Amino acid sequence: MSNPIFNTGAFPDQFSEQKRERRRFYMNSDAGTVTEDRQAAQQRTYAEQYGVPGQQAGTRGADPLEQAYNLPDAAGAEGAPMTYDDVIRKTVISFAFVLLGAGTTVTLGWNNLGVASLLMLVGVFGGLALGLVNAFKREPVPGLILAYSALQGLFLGGISMVLERQFDGIVIQAVLGTVAVFATILVLFKSGRVRATPKLNKMFLVGIAAYFVFSLLNLGLMLFGVTDSMFGLRTEFSPLLGAAIGLFAIALASYALVLDFTNVQEGVEAGVAQKYGWSAAFGLTVSLVWLYIEILRLIAIFRAMSE
Repeated sequence: MSNPIFNTGAFPDQFSEQKRERRRFYMNSDAGTVTEDRQAAQQRTYAEQYGVPGQQAGTRGADPLEQAYNLPDAAGAEGAPMTYDDVIRKTVISFAFVLLGAGTTVTLGWNNLGVASLLMLVGVFGGLALGLVNAFKREPVPGLILAYSALQGLFLGGISMVLERQFDGIVIQAVLGTVAVFATILVLFKSGRVRATPKLNKMFLVGIAAYFVFSLLNLGLMLFGVTDSMFGLRTEFSPLLGAAIGLFAIALASYALVLDFTNVQEGVEAGVAQKYGWSAAFGLTVSLVWLYIEILRLIAIFRAMSE
């Protein structure tokens, strides 16, 4: 199971048993499965089965260029298969756009908080809209995924700049915390100590749905001035409540990473087409940005309590 909130519709279809079976065979020009009776193959000579050097079986005298053209690719009829290196490369590109958006907000809004606030709002609502668009598209669109990353960067740069001015050094603390959690989850996942299970998936769905509704409600109350607390309802009544909510959100974001790693692993093992590396990069970007924001907010709450 992949990240159920920010996930393309492509991956589940790619993992179906029918597609797994289809990848075990090569497809001919008529889209029929090339099969061969094992007993008949054993009755033929080696040369008849495999051809002589420089020739393919059954293509004696054929043009070499035509032979090369007829070779099946690594992922059957769907192009080159997705690899871990490909997912890493696409994820790095996605995060480059996040940093580009963050740099834009910091550059334009450093001396003008009004501009910074405007860019943050564009990032929040634009990122939410594109996040949903990317989540429900059947095929990944790199341009939309990178646009989402840039919009998330606008918000990320704004909130980081505001909190850094109030709590010196908080950004580097949040970055280190995010890297630490990501590395821990990755090590535990690779060692087999952490795995996505149906029971945990159901709990995750309920938890993230409740948190999503709470976050939208809290954002609305903050925008309309109903609460003037630093983080709205999170810290309106007690900073301890905000800390508890923050820890809960970090737990959700951490499990989202487990789902993302599962997505990538199953995609590589199933031999899905390389283009779906963008879907994996999108999921990882969403989870890591979310994790960073929650850790940043939690550190801000703790530092405010200590002052």
